[in-house]
Order: sequence, then C-alpha cells, then structure tokens
Amino acid sequence: MALYLVRHAIAGDRLGWSGADRDRPLSVRGHAQAQALARRFAPVEVTRVLSSPYVRCLQTVGPLARGAGLPVEAVEELAEGRSTRPVLDWLPALPDSTVLCSHGDLIPDLVEWLRERGGAVEGPGDWRNASTWVLERAAGTVVALRAVAPPVA
Repeated sequence: MALYLVRHAIAGDRLGWSGADRDRPLSVRGHAQAQALARRFAPVEVTRVLSSPYVRCLQTVGPLARGAGLPVEAVEELAEGRSTRPVLDWLPALPDSTVLCSHGDLIPDLVEWLRERGGAVEGPGDWRNASTWVLERAAGTVVALRAVAPPVA
C-alpha cells in the first residue's frame, strides 16, 4: 500500500510578504491547486493527514482532509528546514493512505534517502508545487517511489 507525500501548493510571493514566513498563505492559484488535489484524492480512502504547521501546507491539504472527513494534524517535523530523520522513523508505522504535506527542501531529501536505501524511483522526479510522491510500501518498507505532476488548477 501507499503513502502520499505532497509538496505545498503555490504560495504568495516570499519577497512581497511582510509577516512571518510560517504565516505566508497560498496564492489564488495555490488555492485552486489545493482544490484540484482534493478532487484527485477523492477516490483514495485517506486515513490520516499530516502537515507542516506552515499556513501554506495547512491550506494545501485542508480541502483534501475535509473531503475525507479528517482533521489536518500539524506536525513540526514536517516544517521547512527540518531534518528528515523523524519523518523516516514514522514511515513504517503510518497507516496506508496517509497524506503528508511538506516543503521543497524536505521532500527531495526524503526521496533521496529512500532511494539510497533501496526504494526504486519510477520515472522522472517532480519537485514543483502541488506535486505528489507516491511511496509504495511492502511490510512497512518503501520499495518504490513515483512522482505525480501537480494537478491542473
């Protein structure tokens, strides 16, 4: 079964934002991407939604979580600039069909770590906003990874 690792949708301009970066919301296009992600995940029986506590991540998976009737669990370990170690420690214990939302620095590091430990990367990588990595598991171990392009918003 699979886990889903989502990069947050397009956020507002970092340079034009005067508040704390943690509070920077999605752009109009990012909100459209979040709605499109919710539609993409509608056929999946999502069991849990974990997210960086940054507003842009919470907003990305909010519509998906509402559609699944689940809360979004804000997890500091998925925040920007964090180490991959805690997340890697959780992966074996997470229920199938868990969605995790994080940032463009943490996700490539996670994918690379999993690849180095035997996870087969199928196809090209995709690191764009609102892209999803599908992590296929066998006996709790990630055995295959594949990127899914961002949905058309």
